[in-house]
Amino acid sequence: MNTYAIIITAIVLIEFIVDNTAKYLNLKALDTELPSEFADVYDNETYRNSQEYTKTRTKFGFISSGFGLVSLLLFWYLGGFEYVNTIAESWSDSFILRGLYFFGILIVLQQIVSLPFSIYSTFVIEERFGFNKTTAKTFIIDMIKGILLLGVIGGAVLALILYIFNELGEMSWLYAWGAVVLFTLIMQYIAPKWIMPLFNKFKPLEDGELKQRIMEFAEKVDFQLQDIFIMDGSKRSSKSNAFFTGFGKNKRIALFDTLVEKHTTGELVSVLAHEIGHYKRKHIVQGMFISILHTGVLFYLLSLFLYQDGLYEAFYMDSTPIYAGFLFFSLLYSPLETLLSIGMNILSRKNEYEADEFAVVGRSNREDMISALKKLSKDNLSNLTPHKWYVFMNYSHPPVIERIRAIKTTKI
Repeated sequence: MNTYAIIITAIVLIEFIVDNTAKYLNLKALDTELPSEFADVYDNETYRNSQEYTKTRTKFGFISSGFGLVSLLLFWYLGGFEYVNTIAESWSDSFILRGLYFFGILIVLQQIVSLPFSIYSTFVIEERFGFNKTTAKTFIIDMIKGILLLGVIGGAVLALILYIFNELGEMSWLYAWGAVVLFTLIMQYIAPKWIMPLFNKFKPLEDGELKQRIMEFAEKVDFQLQDIFIMDGSKRSSKSNAFFTGFGKNKRIALFDTLVEKHTTGELVSVLAHEIGHYKRKHIVQGMFISILHTGVLFYLLSLFLYQDGLYEAFYMDSTPIYAGFLFFSLLYSPLETLLSIGMNILSRKNEYEADEFAVVGRSNREDMISALKKLSKDNLSNLTPHKWYVFMNYSHPPVIERIRAIKTTKI
């Protein structure tokens, strides 16, 4: 076992231990006493269900992550990557096609391994707690659409990156960075209009009090808003949400139909004001800038390790195809990715507080936002008492109780 193998094995094991320790601490932090802030929304049965939901999903996470760890190590140490590469090489003499076959086979294997867990999560756990609305037909169609999109779009991007690294020499990382950034910007523009509707229906919000009040708020804060869409989230789940995506003429604010059904007009305006707040406070641009910078660092570091023979030897490879090196480097790079993820979560939590403040101050109303957050936590059976370490590692949003306390102190 060479140095790379030792380092990557240690990385995989340490990340597994850290992740599952955080999950364990989160279970221990569950408090049977309902926080007083939620006494007006939760009853005892709903609160017990929320805790049971957290327990069930966490225990399922222990099993799925443990199975994933064992599967990876067995596949690795039994020479699975070399075996897959041998198949890819037998199918084509083209370097790019071999790379596409290599990743294609691995993705199919990963889908086969993860499919039982996905089925159990959707049709057993989510069904048990009353969330699942997905039919077997929708589940299968979603999976097929996802695979086709990954094959067409992902395959085209991968082919371009393989060509760049194989043909353009020392500065290939820079060209690859530029290509991926351009692709990302294009996807931000076209995804809301062309890709997202492949999975969900988006219906413009009809004229009425809700639309009028939303448009009035948008005009008040100088936010150009052409359309608000209702998304058929109930097609798959009873959970509620709202989101902002895209930019330019194709920027889109979408409300889940389940959200509209369960909230008052004032609460919905506050939720939309929060989403507008992300845009007005430059959180969208900030996130894109960090993503672009991250991609550049990733490709630069990749270029440093991609031609190291020891990296391939660590995975029992008889040759050094750089397409395999992409995958092996991702395992070596994962600690930095984890640190970046934690940093992004810290920034995201800060941004959520700012978006809440924007909505509350902009509407001169804190009660609607607090009420909306309470209902969302109840309807989604959120964990009201997460452990601080678990929040630090995984939460992109502050715990709902902390958001409510911050809103109560916001000056209007």
